Amino acid sequence: MSKEDKMLEELKRIRELLETKPPPPPPKGLWNEFLDFLSKYKVMGLAVAFIMALYLGTLVQALVKDFIMPLIGLAVPGLADLATLQITLSQQTFGVGDFLVALITFIIVAFVIFLLVKITKRWGIE
Repeated sequence: MSKEDKMLEELKRIRELLETKPPPPPPKGLWNEFLDFLSKYKVMGLAVAFIMALYLGTLVQALVKDFIMPLIGLAVPGLADLATLQITLSQQTFGVGDFLVALITFIIVAFVIFLLVKITKRWGIE
C-alpha cells in the first residue's frame, strides 16, 4: 500500500468519525410521544410564561388605573379621572379614556417584558 493510499484511508476514517450519527428513532407509544412533545417544544415553560404574563398584565393594569392615572390627573388639571374621558361626535360616544389607559398599560407591560428578557439574557437564560 502506497503512502497516498494510507493517507486516503486515514482521511476516510477521520470523515467517518466526524460525520454526525443519525438521530435515534422516535419513541414508540402514545405516552412516550407525549413526553417527547413536552420536552421538545417546552410546552410547560410556555404554559408557565403565559399564565405569568396574564397575571402580570392584570397587575400592571391595576397599577396604571389605581396609581399612575391619578398621578396624571394631579399633574394635568382637568384630567382628574382620565379613564372616564369620553368624546361625543354626532351622537356617537368614543371611550378615549379607556383606550388611553389600555395604551399606557401596554407600554408599561412591554417595557417590563423587555427588561425581563434583557435580564434573563444577561444571566444566560434563553
